Amino acid sequence: MPSAILTARERITKFTNCRLVRGTELVEQDLWVSSGSGKIVRSQEVFYGENIVPDTTIDLGGRIISPGMIDVQLNGAYGFNFSQLPEPGMSYEKSLRQVNKSLVQTGVTSYLPTVTSEQKEVYHHVLPFLGPSKGQRVAEDGAESLGAHVEGPFLNPTKNGIHKVENLITAGDFSDLEDCYGASNINPGEDPLDGSLLPPRIKMITAAPELGSMSKLIPSLTSRGIIFSMGHTEASYEDASLAVSRGCTMITHLFNAMRPLHHRNPGVFGVLGLAESQPRPSFGIIADGIHLHPTSVKIAFNAHPDGFVLVTDAMHLVGLPDGTYDWTNGERITKIGARLVLEADSSKIAGSSIALIGCVNNFLAWSGASIPQALKAVTATPAGMLGLAGVKGSLDNDADADLCIFSEEKGEHGELRLVVDQVWKFGTKVFDRLQ
Repeated sequence: MPSAILTARERITKFTNCRLVRGTELVEQDLWVSSGSGKIVRSQEVFYGENIVPDTTIDLGGRIISPGMIDVQLNGAYGFNFSQLPEPGMSYEKSLRQVNKSLVQTGVTSYLPTVTSEQKEVYHHVLPFLGPSKGQRVAEDGAESLGAHVEGPFLNPTKNGIHKVENLITAGDFSDLEDCYGASNINPGEDPLDGSLLPPRIKMITAAPELGSMSKLIPSLTSRGIIFSMGHTEASYEDASLAVSRGCTMITHLFNAMRPLHHRNPGVFGVLGLAESQPRPSFGIIADGIHLHPTSVKIAFNAHPDGFVLVTDAMHLVGLPDGTYDWTNGERITKIGARLVLEADSSKIAGSSIALIGCVNNFLAWSGASIPQALKAVTATPAGMLGLAGVKGSLDNDADADLCIFSEEKGEHGELRLVVDQVWKFGTKVFDRLQ
């Protein structure tokens, strides 16, 4: 991006005495960001080519700068459920704005709002609010939607988890997807202002590839820029491999709600063992200490580290006190810390109420991974899976200036933990823990 984009209205901030997450390294290097363009600045070009100096220089005292974190599976937060229609007199859009402003304070600067298996009327109502943020690039709006993730309703009823079985359906052709989600939500649209093509509001679909014609429909989804993720599935290794060959590039919460690994048929997990010359999908891992044993997390990471994506699968109960709450399927969920279970059957996990930084810290404690490796799982890897490499999840020149500034501390057992000190969105500070 040429330095000529700089305008008199911009403020340039220079971070110094800091360590930048670059690949698998922490690099001692300055970083310049612009609040006008919302981008990371080409500092050499700006300084030497146009004699522009920063408006503000911030000495971080050796702290870490990472790209802002990305959560690709978030069902709601702070009491707001993305899958629930608003009560009379309540505004879905207003509640969503409040979630975005609160969520960014946890270090999540971008995310996929996730809608679970519902009747089509719910999708038709909520998806218009959950599409990619429309380019205003207003830092104060908080966390930014990169498009909706619809988890269902094309799921295998034997692996429904807490999804209501009565809502689960199969697809015969693409018109069934359009009818369920709404044609305007699953197809590209036209910008009424300039006629340009807008991406679909749906960014990712989780479905069971073995049911109906779903596997055959994968190319129709990917041609529209929609990611197909297999999950809540009884898929065999052969089913999963076929889905990957047709364009499946993601696995929803690996190990959970799918046929378990078996030595004679490794199921979905087996596609992580495909030859490196073949495409291997990325996969979500819920490192909350409830959904998976720490060793399972390590096994998954070692199988395919470049596809390892930490997700929260967090419910709307994040940020609320412990207790029992109503759920959209008519059941009730009990929250005890990060653990969410069905009130009627405490053996059934009902999602998570952990923040993404908690997953990062758990992974650091369990795996022996480095800080850059752990942060890659919530920055560069999900950004690449979403087709946004170099725009999100990166500290490269011209990337969006979405930043987390971390300090390090020791946990109660001596383990290393990262603490979110500051969050910057589009080159503007939106959260400071110490202020």
